[in-house]
Amino acid sequence: MKHDELIPKPGSLFIKVKCGKCGNEQIVFDRVSLEVKCNVCDEPLAIPHGGKAEIKGETQQILG
Repeated sequence: MKHDELIPKPGSLFIKVKCGKCGNEQIVFDRVSLEVKCNVCDEPLAIPHGGKAEIKGETQQILG
């Protein structure tokens, strides 16, 4: 954290991910603790890896 920032920015973000199998777009957290699957076809979209998640789908947009 920088000392000149009055309000620190969070280190984590939400990401809009497009499923590679069915094309469904879904918003996921970039630091998931459980595997996130597509709501339509049950394909894994984000897999936890201790810190930041491994995003399996195509990243469409980073939401802040």
